[in-house]
Amino acid sequence: MNDTTRPPAKTVGDYEIHLTGQGRQFKNDFMEKFGRCHGLTPLVFYVPIVAYCLYLAFTDTALGLASILGWASLGLLVWTVSEYWLHRKLFHWKKWPQFHYFIHGIHHVYPNDRGRMVMPPGASASLAVPFWFIFYFACGYAVALPFFSGFVVGYLWYDMTHYWTHVGKARSSWGKMIRKQHMLHHFNTPEHNYGVTSPLWDMVFGTYKPQKADS
Repeated sequence: MNDTTRPPAKTVGDYEIHLTGQGRQFKNDFMEKFGRCHGLTPLVFYVPIVAYCLYLAFTDTALGLASILGWASLGLLVWTVSEYWLHRKLFHWKKWPQFHYFIHGIHHVYPNDRGRMVMPPGASASLAVPFWFIFYFACGYAVALPFFSGFVVGYLWYDMTHYWTHVGKARSSWGKMIRKQHMLHHFNTPEHNYGVTSPLWDMVFGTYKPQKADS
């Protein structure tokens, strides 16, 4: 989908980056509104779901506190791997350029558009629901509840970290490192540094590139 906006400020890889302005996902204005949301919207949508799943784990299963915390922690760990591979393989899948632009490329072209810092609930739910059923059929109802809860907490950690790296101000050494790596991904190495919450899996899979940004 082509956009007529200001001239690009910089070309990085396949992206003509606009530091101001915003692109469109839909021609229809009504549908376009659903492609945008405030950065804190995922918290409003998913925190009650996590709370309800944990409530059911405590009240509707035979799992004890230690087991619930253990499965939730494992779900969180699995999210970190999923975050890396979803970003690397799905969000940066460019064999269908229009699909790539729609789900992620638009954010690379307009990295400062605050309405697209996180996934709208309708889009994220299209991934969350299949993951729930995968966990349900693989682990059973009792285990799936805390496992899915931890997985979603990981997703919220990712979305809030991503939102913060674009609009917040890093103060700690860890925060500065996380922000730097994500800005490198946007403005220097879009085929590296896929991890948002941590560079761990980039290091494991050889896509970590800590050179200085030139932006």
